[in-house]
Amino acid sequence: MPAHSRTNLILLCVTYWLYFGQLGVLTPYLGIFLDGRGFSSAEIGELWAVITLTRIVGPSLWAGIADKTGKAVNIVRLGCFLTVVSFCSVFFFHSFWGLTLAFGLMMMFWTAVLPQLEVITIQSVQPTKISYGQIRLWGSIGFIVLTVVVGKALDVFSSEAPVYASLIVLTGLFLSSLFIQQPGKQGDRTEVPGTLWKFARSRTFLLFLLSAGFLQVSFGAYYGFFALYMRDLNYTGQQTGLLIAIGVIAEVGIFLIARRLIARFGVWSLMLWCMVLTAGRWYALADFAHIGPVVVFSQLIHALSFGLAHVTAMHFITHYFPAHYQSRGQALYVSIAFGFGGALGNYIAGQLWQQGAQAFESFAFAALSALAGAVCLLFCHRPTMNKLDISAPT
Repeated sequence: MPAHSRTNLILLCVTYWLYFGQLGVLTPYLGIFLDGRGFSSAEIGELWAVITLTRIVGPSLWAGIADKTGKAVNIVRLGCFLTVVSFCSVFFFHSFWGLTLAFGLMMMFWTAVLPQLEVITIQSVQPTKISYGQIRLWGSIGFIVLTVVVGKALDVFSSEAPVYASLIVLTGLFLSSLFIQQPGKQGDRTEVPGTLWKFARSRTFLLFLLSAGFLQVSFGAYYGFFALYMRDLNYTGQQTGLLIAIGVIAEVGIFLIARRLIARFGVWSLMLWCMVLTAGRWYALADFAHIGPVVVFSQLIHALSFGLAHVTAMHFITHYFPAHYQSRGQALYVSIAFGFGGALGNYIAGQLWQQGAQAFESFAFAALSALAGAVCLLFCHRPTMNKLDISAPT
């Protein structure tokens, strides 16, 4: 492997470490930060929902430009810069709408980075023996490290610790993006006929999006209230950080073997089992979260809930869309599944939670949502989802 290619892959590892490290700061602890600012559970859920809706706009903002120019790296750099600038406003706002604006702008630019980063990574590893999962796992390692560090910081400092940690991480993310190189063109970008919507409106892809959306709806209670739930059950901040880290450690392990699992079992079967076992995970948290080993076991299922589900989705999208639609295909997936699905899940969880009084109902609803995602997959065209080189929609 040429030295410049090896260097670029290392930089991509660092960038993933920082990008998902920020997710490890924001996702588990934003609820604690907002609770410290005096927000109710309903307000926390509503704020999460509003800022998550920006994920519908953000990923599509520059996806078309990236596809047409083939310069996704410029979009990554600009997105990282605007993320840092917009996040700084968090320190100047204290009202509901002020913080919603601050976090919403940050989320819009931050999530716009990911589809382009995924495309750059997939193109960069294609000529090598390195798999996408081997690069992406560094994001999970960053998530683990920063989740544990910030969890400990919450025990020592105030509930403001997550926002200070976020500023440091986002600044590092922008600096790392400056050194990433755009990979060379991967063959003819215009060889496959048809419009984006020809592929996007097919039954298989629409059911895939609906299934992925239900999965993200199911994450609403976990993303918005898991840390508060653990606190209410007398787990310390450090214990909560370690529990979250256990899930992501399991996720790292699945990234290392995901390609072999896809080759053996296919996308459809793996995604179906991810949905079913995720439903079991949420029910375990609903009824047995006071039992430590049960929480640990439920966190191990995160390897499937997020890790394997994400890799199989990336595999499907990469082989479903032609090269010149890659960024927009990724953007559709992030916008609909994570944006709309995530916002709906956060809003419903916020309305159900009732300061923790309805924790059971919140996680039971999450379990039903994951099962709904599994049902959607039952109506997908299984051979199309499992095919490694899809040239036309079904």
